[in-house]
Amino acid sequence: MLNKILLHGRLTKDPELRQVGTDKLSLCNFTVAVDRPYSKGETKADFIQCQAWRQTAEFIFKYFSKGKLIVVEGMLNNNNYEKDGVKHYSYVVGVQNVSFGEGKNSSNGGHQEYIASDSKAVTLDDVDLSEFEELDDGDVPF
Repeated sequence: MLNKILLHGRLTKDPELRQVGTDKLSLCNFTVAVDRPYSKGETKADFIQCQAWRQTAEFIFKYFSKGKLIVVEGMLNNNNYEKDGVKHYSYVVGVQNVSFGEGKNSSNGGHQEYIASDSKAVTLDDVDLSEFEELDDGDVPF
């Protein structure tokens, strides 16, 4: 069985961070607007609710704001409940990893400088790239 969600979209408003429980765990709620094909080349926007915990929550709150592109990897969780005899259906993406959807220079085609997960945040400075050769766009073989 597989439960995997991958989103690339823009935050609809600034992320909200709060501390919950007796352990004061960080919880960040945010909404990502993503496009989907509709008809004849048109698109419609879907607004996906997301929820991140711990270091990932703090990373999102610190580095993302309304309108920023974000890449979210997670799982779909249902939060169904019943109220006054009526069943309500609610879904949220449980965030596992996030990264920037664009670099500081948005003309770079989606360069990702950081990756964050529940365990750690990594920057390119933390990665040994000495084995790789830097190429110009004209040198890429595909």
